[in-house]
Parts: sequence; structure tokens; C-alpha cells
Amino acid sequence: MEVWDKDLVSIQETRNLIAKAKKAQKQFSQFSQEQIDRVVKKMTEAAELAADSLAKQAHEETGFGKWQDKVVKNKFASTTVYNHMKEIKTVGILKDDHENRIMEVAVPVGIIAGLIPSTNPTSTTIYKALISLKAGNAIIFSPHPTAKNCILETVKVLTDAALGAGAPEGIIGCISNPTLQATNELMKHKDVSLILATGGEAMVKAAYSSGTLAIGVGPGNGLAFIEKSANIPLAVKRIIDSKTFDNGVICASEQSIVVETESKDQVITELKRQGAYFLSKEDSEKLGKWLLRSNGTMNPQIVGKSAKVIGELAGITIPEGTKILISEQNSVSKTNPYSREKLAPILAFYCEENWEKACERCMELLYNEGKGHTLIIHSNNEEIIKEFALKKPVSRMLVNTPGALGGIGGATNLVPALTLGCGAVGGSSTSDNIGPLNLINIRRVAYGLREIEDLRGTQSAAPVQEISETDVENVIRNLLQQLIR
Repeated sequence: MEVWDKDLVSIQETRNLIAKAKKAQKQFSQFSQEQIDRVVKKMTEAAELAADSLAKQAHEETGFGKWQDKVVKNKFASTTVYNHMKEIKTVGILKDDHENRIMEVAVPVGIIAGLIPSTNPTSTTIYKALISLKAGNAIIFSPHPTAKNCILETVKVLTDAALGAGAPEGIIGCISNPTLQATNELMKHKDVSLILATGGEAMVKAAYSSGTLAIGVGPGNGLAFIEKSANIPLAVKRIIDSKTFDNGVICASEQSIVVETESKDQVITELKRQGAYFLSKEDSEKLGKWLLRSNGTMNPQIVGKSAKVIGELAGITIPEGTKILISEQNSVSKTNPYSREKLAPILAFYCEENWEKACERCMELLYNEGKGHTLIIHSNNEEIIKEFALKKPVSRMLVNTPGALGGIGGATNLVPALTLGCGAVGGSSTSDNIGPLNLINIRRVAYGLREIEDLRGTQSAAPVQEISETDVENVIRNLLQQLIR
């Protein structure tokens, strides 16, 4: 019996997908804006119709989060993203500045490698496919192995819709035998122009080290500062809404709460009233051992699990109806799991003397992990909000909104996105919420307006003289008279 090496098979499959995508994208790049928009609209409609079934499949396959919330994310990734970008021009001449004599022309980047995580598998696939094709590109997905089937099904839904709307075959592809070698082949292939990397820190680092242009997302470690002027009951509601949405798997969700001494008791009372459970010191230590593995990375067993399941895993008895587990902390370090990213309904709780000290604690948390990503402030003091905006090393500072839904542009007017740039401070190539305009190049056509003498500040030896219509007529009349003679 013939045995095929899985790694070699996956590498060859990847090369075949790239060859097809190259041919398809060359044809697709000639589509008009109207043709591309028709393809993207049909893909959006198909994804919207399949939102429920894809959500259930993702939950069943990964065990992460809540399928009902994954439906919301699928619809966000399709309809919300589409409605934001449907009027955006991504083909042909984007701008023609007659006064300054500069024209801007959209140019697709080519083939995009879409790396998909297990935490948001179907929604991220929908989102990346839509923004890539809107910009005139082809996309090939590398699925996380633990979410392979739901990602492949999502790609099938999108591909069938795209082909039905006239897109060329091969414009969307997906590795069906995902291996590390196949992903490396995809990222490093000479015909792949850009990597859209969403997932773990190691994977994003590999994307940036591939030699191919990459847009990646570093780890989130967003914190919520509840300043004393805030509407505390509403602030607590928003934090719990965010941290329990899909059991906290969105990277912009809160990881810590920071409060001032003056309002500490009120915040704690409100958190308990709304379903938070404060762990004892002993229980915090028990749970802490579950949060990080020996290699310092997050334990996948707690990712996207409910507070009840996490309590059972850690051997902790928690009250019925608990929504969030909270551990009071006073230190920040790489070895303190509560001061790091926890993609689950678990929060650290810090108390500081005043807002200035709270500001310092926020900076400490962000530099420990999550710099460049997201911070949330709940406050009605505009001066303090501005102070935070000026100092915090984040790409998005959210005010009076749930972190998870605010960061991705669901509860705010940020660009709707499931890939959130972390800027230079976070090791990312951009601080944007990634949209279709991040996936095109702009060719600039510039007309000459000045001669070298103008740049030198000297008069041209032979200045150009304008010729009037009368002068032209006189020249023609003289020529005719000479011919008649």
C-alpha cells in the first residue's frame, strides 16, 4: 500500500492553490468596481444566511465560547463589514486632484495569505475574504488545525457565492491538510504578496519573520479603568457584557479592572450584584496554576470556557449563576497569570490611590503584555480622558463602551474589523482596524509643475512664452501666402 507523507501533500496542495490564485487574481484585477461589488455582495448574503449553522459548527468543533454569540460575530463579519465598505472605491482612479495635478490609482496587492485562529474561526474567515476581494485580491486560507472543518465549510459557502457572481475559480482557496510546513510554504512563497495574521503570538511572529509583508496582531491585554466620575453600574454592566460575550475570546476584551481607592467599595459591590465572584487568595492560587502552562503560554483548556467550567477545572467551588471570576492583585509580571491576557471570563482587579497612580498601573499592565492593542476607560471627566489618550501605548482607546465590541467597531465607529493592528509599539505594521484600503497599494501620477530653475531660485535662460491664438493665425496666414507665391 502506497503511503503519502502528510507534510509533502500539504505543501504541494498549497503550491497548487497559489498557482490557481495567481491566475484568478490576474483576471480579477481587471474587474470593474461594479463587478467586484457584485461578487462581494453575494458573498455577504451567503455568509449571512449560513451564520447560524457555521456558528454551531465552530462551537462544536473547538469547544470555545457560545454558539449564539458566534452567530452575532458571523453577522458582524459579513453584514456590518459589508455595509461599512460597500461605498468605498477600491478600483481604478481613487482621486484626481486637478489643482495639485496628482492622481491616485488603486492597485491590488495580489495574493493574500489569511491565517485563521481557532478562537474566531468562521467570522475571521468571512471578514478576511470580504475585505480581500473588495480590494481586488485573491486569498488563500491557512486554517488552525483544531478548527479546520468549520473554516473549510465557511470557505465553501463564500467560494460558491463568489463563483456564482462571476469571480474566477481559484480566487478563494483553503489548505485542506493544514500543517506547519504548508503554512510556511504559503507565507514564504514568492507569489504571495501579503500575510494577514490573526492568532497566537508565535504564529504572528512567524508571519513577520517570513520575509513577506505582513499585517499581524499582537496579544491583547486590555484593561478597563473605572474612574470615579463614571456611571459605575453602567460601567460594570459593559465590562461584564464584554467579558462574557463568547466567553471572552475576542482579543479586545478586558483582562483587568483598575479602580481608585475612593470608589473601590462601590465598584466591588456592583460587580458582585451583577454576577462577579471574587476569588479568595487560596482559590486565586489554585486557578492561577491553570492559567499558564510551564512554557509561559496560556492554557488552551480555559480558553472560551464559562466561569462554571473553569471553576470545575481548577477545583474551585463558585456560586451558581457566576458570570465572571475576579482575583484581586497588587503585582504585575510575566509570571503573574492574572496580569496577562486571559481569553476567558477571568479578570484581575487592581486598586490605586488616585487616577494618576491608576494611570501608572495601566501603563505597567500594558508594557507587561498587550502594548499597542486596546485600553478602555469609563469616565465622564474629559480632562482625564485626554490625559489617558496622550500617554497610553495603545492603538485604540475606548471610552464608555464594552472592550470586545467597541474594539472591533461593533459598539463604536471604528472600522469594523477582526484584525486589529497594534502599531509600532506593539510590533505591528499599522495601528489601524484593518479594512480593504489596507490591502491595496496606491499608484500616484504626478504632473510636473516646476522646472529646475524654479527649484534653484534662478530665472530660466529660455523662459517658455505663451502663444496667443492671434499669433497662431498670423503664422498660418504667412505660411499660406508663401505657398501661393
